[in-house]
Amino acid sequence: MKNVLKYLLLALIAVSQLFACGGSDDEKTPADNFDVQFTVPGSVDVTEGGECTFAVSGGGKSPLTTDTFILESDAGISYVCPIVNTTSDSFTVRLADGCETGYYKVFVKRDARKKSFGRIYINIVEDIDFKPDAGTTVYGIVSSAGVGVENVVVSDGAEVTVTNEKGIYQLKSAKKWGYVFISVPSGYEVPSVGVLPQFHRALKNSADVVERADFKLEKVDGQDSYKIFMLGDMHLANRTGDLGQFAQFTSDLTDYMTRHKGEKMYALTLGDMTWDLYWYSNSYYFPQYLNTINSQIKNLQIFHTMGNHDNDFQTRSDYDAAVKYVDQICPTYYSFNIGKVHYVVMDDIDCSSYDGTESRNYVKSLSAEQLDWLAKDLSHVAKTTPVVVAMHAQVFYPTTSGFKIDHDPVNTLRLFDILDGYTVRFVTGHTHKLFNVTPDAPIVDGHNFREYNSGSVCASWWWSGNLTPGIHIGTDGTPGGYGIWDVTGTDFQCLYKSTGWPEEYQFRSYDLNNVHFSMADVPLMPSDISASVKNAYMQYVNAYPQNNDNEVLINIWNWNSDWTLSVVDENRKTLPYTEVWAYDPLHIAALSVKRFNNAGLKSTPSFITDKFTHFFKVKADDADTDLVITVKDEFGNEWTENMQRPKAFSTDAYRRK
Repeated sequence: MKNVLKYLLLALIAVSQLFACGGSDDEKTPADNFDVQFTVPGSVDVTEGGECTFAVSGGGKSPLTTDTFILESDAGISYVCPIVNTTSDSFTVRLADGCETGYYKVFVKRDARKKSFGRIYINIVEDIDFKPDAGTTVYGIVSSAGVGVENVVVSDGAEVTVTNEKGIYQLKSAKKWGYVFISVPSGYEVPSVGVLPQFHRALKNSADVVERADFKLEKVDGQDSYKIFMLGDMHLANRTGDLGQFAQFTSDLTDYMTRHKGEKMYALTLGDMTWDLYWYSNSYYFPQYLNTINSQIKNLQIFHTMGNHDNDFQTRSDYDAAVKYVDQICPTYYSFNIGKVHYVVMDDIDCSSYDGTESRNYVKSLSAEQLDWLAKDLSHVAKTTPVVVAMHAQVFYPTTSGFKIDHDPVNTLRLFDILDGYTVRFVTGHTHKLFNVTPDAPIVDGHNFREYNSGSVCASWWWSGNLTPGIHIGTDGTPGGYGIWDVTGTDFQCLYKSTGWPEEYQFRSYDLNNVHFSMADVPLMPSDISASVKNAYMQYVNAYPQNNDNEVLINIWNWNSDWTLSVVDENRKTLPYTEVWAYDPLHIAALSVKRFNNAGLKSTPSFITDKFTHFFKVKADDADTDLVITVKDEFGNEWTENMQRPKAFSTDAYRRK
């Protein structure tokens, strides 16, 4: 028995010494050194099931044909690609079945050992039997149903070219922005990822590396007549109840789309989808915006425009400020075609003076680079084709003496020169107000230009609806909402749709006998507040003192010079009207009063009511005289209110139903 125990003890000592010396199978010194080393390029173009070759580097060796070459997708799916040939300088693998275009981690496995070599973008391409010209850095094919599409305009933001008869293009691109895009041709659509149309491709390599970027088109019907929604400033930031209010907007848009099911529809944002000041503090920017809108809007391609609040304020150049937007949304300027209309999206926010702080010293200006590109883009567009130019900031702006150019004058005039001879509709946002400029305005200077400065989705940055639920209006009294453009051939009909209201809601009337503001409305305002802050509130008190002048104020937010207004009293007498600049009383009551009525007030609140155009006054004979107010637009649409007076004024009386 003692001998047995002795032998067992010796065996245990031997085993323990084996482990102490690192003698496990995993830690044995291999018979070979597994010194494989090769270069993993940023991207590689390969046909489905085709072969790609890698160069040995760093004094290493090629893998063995008995090794396992593995591609692991970002989704965690592994593909085993056979090694079909090796030399001392390179080796070739055949792509596994099922590999799709995308990023992959690269591994080589030998026995139980697995070695990582980096990350690669596999670009699955068609075999087009094409050799690019010398100097070409980007090329590819634009195809539909496997057939190349001719004369598609392709650009990298600087150079512009068109596809040949086989649908192939090539560019001598410096790859400054790191992308290439197509101007989607009429009669086609591109695939979507959520709401984003995939008309651009990110480039993966440096400018000295030739790479390929292909595009797929789908031929569609119905573009002779379609709707395009103009979506002004959204300002999503996960604050002031914005996400809940935004859901009311998306519900309204979805309901409208459902009622018009079967019609072709698209959308175009006008910038400021996000709010840069809250990107970092609230962890809400483009990924969260896309999650929000993709979860609520279905079956709608939304083209995007960049706004000042979509730039990264923690940067120090215009280029760097746009990097996140470009990476996650789309190029900052591009073009596309729907039916017989050419759409151009431009970035008119110049952040060259950003200093990495919240100062955000931007300028409303178009870069010379963009204007050079636009001239090249329009060289492929006939003068008879209507052009819609979308930018975030307004081109013109109303004053009490007419419109002015509210943009960098030098580059704006160059823009006008480039667009000369075209019928142009500018569509802009930024102001959170609504105004229209028609070709008869002297500032247009003989061009066939219009500007639609659209009302905003967020109205007063979501504040009015947050402070007074059900009252969602901008600082000029325009309801939060969106534009609906019906396009038939080259004809446009434009309507502004207020969120939560029927399309017939196009103006609002006030019986000024019952509109009155005073210091009694803001009892919490500190008595020792500065004169400047008090005067900012007193402008509303002075505008609407208690009186019985029998005046009626009408806010027609989408008014332009081609509209008409008629006011007839109950005795069938037509009352003359006067166009005035005014403060919207409902906005004062729903937002401004509540922001000034604050015991902690130290400075003038933001987002308070602005005096603006598109207001009209009439004077009735007495306080009880009823009125019929009729507004008619240039398309023949007519809207009427039978105004029974006296008409009460309160936020409840005007609350969205």
